[in-house]
Amino acid sequence: MTFPSATPPPSAPSVWLLKTDGDKAKLAALISTYLNNGGKHVQFNVVTTEAMVAARENPAEHRDLLVRIAGYSAYFVQLNDAMQQEVITRTEHSL
Repeated sequence: MTFPSATPPPSAPSVWLLKTDGDKAKLAALISTYLNNGGKHVQFNVVTTEAMVAARENPAEHRDLLVRIAGYSAYFVQLNDAMQQEVITRTEHSL
C-alpha cells in the first residue's frame, strides 16, 4: 500500500499527521490487518484535534475543513456542536 505525497491544505496545522515513511507504514499495516481479518469498510479523518478545535473557535478561517461522517463528507464548521464534538472524540487516535 502506498500513499501519495501530499501538501497539507491551508486549514491544516503546522504539524502534518503522516510526517514520516514510518507513519505511513503504520497506517498501511493497520488498514491491511483490519481488511485481512474480515474488515469490510474503513474511513479516516486525517486531521488533528487542534485543527478541529481551531475550526470551532474560528469557523470563517476553516470553511474548507472536510470530515467523514458515517459514509459521507461534511464541512466541519457546518456541523452542529454535538456532532463536531463527536467527530473530535472519535478521531483522537495516534499512530
